[in-house]
Amino acid sequence: MDREWGSKPGSGGAASAQNEAIDRRERLRRLALETIDLAKDPYFMRNHLGSYECKLCLTLHNNEGNYLAHTQGKRHQTNLAKRAAREAKDAPAQPQPHKRKVSVRKTVKIGRPGYRVTKQFDGETKQRSLLFQIEYPEIEDLSKPRHRFMSSFEQRVQPFDKRFQYLMFAAEPYEIIAFKVPSTEIDKSTPKFFSHWDPDSKMFTLQLYFKTKPPEASKPQATPAANGTTAPGVPPRPLTQAPPPPPPPPQGLPPGVPTGNPSRAPPPPMSGSLPPPPPPMANGPRPMPPGGAPPAPPPPPGGSGTMANFTPGTQMGRPPMMMPPPPQGFMGQQMHGQGMRPPPPPPNMGQ
Repeated sequence: MDREWGSKPGSGGAASAQNEAIDRRERLRRLALETIDLAKDPYFMRNHLGSYECKLCLTLHNNEGNYLAHTQGKRHQTNLAKRAAREAKDAPAQPQPHKRKVSVRKTVKIGRPGYRVTKQFDGETKQRSLLFQIEYPEIEDLSKPRHRFMSSFEQRVQPFDKRFQYLMFAAEPYEIIAFKVPSTEIDKSTPKFFSHWDPDSKMFTLQLYFKTKPPEASKPQATPAANGTTAPGVPPRPLTQAPPPPPPPPQGLPPGVPTGNPSRAPPPPMSGSLPPPPPPMANGPRPMPPGGAPPAPPPPPGGSGTMANFTPGTQMGRPPMMMPPPPQGFMGQQMHGQGMRPPPPPPNMGQ
């Protein structure tokens, strides 16, 4: 018996609405797993039962695919829109910074103006000045030229140099021109710094004076050391040392007496040292050389009696003679060379 309704066994019949919904959610789950990272979803949460929850919609899901299918649904999208609107309403209004819009005029430049620069010097104040005369014959009506000073670090045309600055002049429709002047402080007092625009002759005049530099205090030049260098912060040493000045002359000396260092007294003899040798005589023997042995005293006279302690010269009221030291060498040679006789031996009165 043939069936007139349904599909034949083994053939793919038409899917029901329930099967189509299941298939659709499965496809969306696979697609969401490829494109969405659940770790970055602020509303995805896994509870202690092993299921998944949506913190925005407060719904419970058995697996990740079910949650991803929920995020693509109408309920979740509507809650997202409501949350964004409420946060935007509650957020305080941030004041926007006021940006001044400057409209740049686009005019056709007709070239550079003619100019004349005059260098001046004031003999009374010793100041140098510059006089600029700029001609603008084709300047726009009811407009005046402008000028400003520009630092060397502001411009991008030439390499910067702190020794110079730039004075710029501008007027439509002419090009902007600049003059390179020394970076010295400008005296902007009223009689010296002035600018003037003559609308009849179409000439702009500007004069400026430079301030004079204060004279620097003269500093002593440092004397280099022997090797040409000196340590920082240490005063250099003089190359030569001058001798000390002589002492002033003592008070009370008669005029004409030479002054100088007084002669020093000989040092006192030390205990145990030899006495100094006697001064040399005119015809006497030569003094003993330094380092020699002292002369031996003469032997005492022999015998006894009144003449035993006799010393020549003492009995007659004369001072005793000093015996010279024994001469060096043979007796005959020394006496013959000196032209003197030897002293007689003391008499032996006891014999």
